[in-house]
Amino acid sequence: MENIIGIEEDIVLDNDIVNITHINNLDIWDEDEFIRRFRVSKRTTADILEQIEHLLTHRSNRNQAVSPLQQLLLTLRFFATGSFYITVADFGGVHKSTVGKIVQRVVHALATLRPNYIHFPDTAEEKEAVAIKFYRIARFPRVLGAVDCTHIKLQSPDFNTDPTLLKTSETAKDIFSLNIQVVCNADNQIIDIVARWPGASHDSYIFNNSAIKAKFERGDMNSFVLLGDSGYPLRSYLLTPLENTNNPAQNLYNEAQIRTRNVVERTFGIWKRRFPILSIGIRTKVPLAQTIVIATAIIHNIACKNNDIVPENEEQAVDNFPNIPHEQNDQRGIAILSYVLWLHIWIEGLHYYDLH
Repeated sequence: MENIIGIEEDIVLDNDIVNITHINNLDIWDEDEFIRRFRVSKRTTADILEQIEHLLTHRSNRNQAVSPLQQLLLTLRFFATGSFYITVADFGGVHKSTVGKIVQRVVHALATLRPNYIHFPDTAEEKEAVAIKFYRIARFPRVLGAVDCTHIKLQSPDFNTDPTLLKTSETAKDIFSLNIQVVCNADNQIIDIVARWPGASHDSYIFNNSAIKAKFERGDMNSFVLLGDSGYPLRSYLLTPLENTNNPAQNLYNEAQIRTRNVVERTFGIWKRRFPILSIGIRTKVPLAQTIVIATAIIHNIACKNNDIVPENEEQAVDNFPNIPHEQNDQRGIAILSYVLWLHIWIEGLHYYDLH
């Protein structure tokens, strides 16, 4: 397995550009201009650097080795633009081959922070705190997370991976992606992520093969639930909307379910707006692209904790992914079962949450 720290060799400037003096981007830009260029605040940048600097420090300073801060900023600039390495190299005053090594090293260093920033609530108190925040959205009780998938486009993927599996769908021509499953909380933070499935994989298939499903199946989450859209199979712990409503109570269920679940759509919007590379397309080999997805999710969570503003898009990228048909379900059975499940959790949970 690849060393998660990344490249072992020192990253130095190439001989033809060793005399270039790097700009101190922390000093020359005010907060707004810094966020425009790097998509996170100076505080978030400093927090990240403090945690991974030891993984980026060189064994020596020969040939003007690139500093940990400069490595981090070059990688953030790569996430912010989705450009070729040469564009980022020109911005940072290094050779494009150096940028490639830097991105690998920083991305793998960021991935080591995953246990600290992407995890489900563990204790009873943590679960209750998460559920109360979801309840305040639309009075839907006992929700631990909203689950959905989103496509991350790949530019010129490595065809050592089966290209037919990377295609977004059978009808998609030359559109390649990863289908990323995310569970988020009410604060738009990503608390679970699966980044290993190709674009043609169905959302329900990814969920059925996920560790988070196994946790709920084992009963680790007690009576708490996830919310998903109609593409997911209905389970006692995974509630989906009713396809057809016949009375005001069912309308109320759908309204509460949809409003509460929509937090995951907002999370996707914020995440991709913060890091345009996720919309424009990642120009790396598939394994590195998967790690980049994880790394950006970690930075997104740190930015959320620090209340970073969501930067504006300089150029709005559009996801041109065709709809992928979901597995068909017995709609009548789903409606009945979902409604019964909803009444059960609503009646039991309403009194508790109204007291908090």
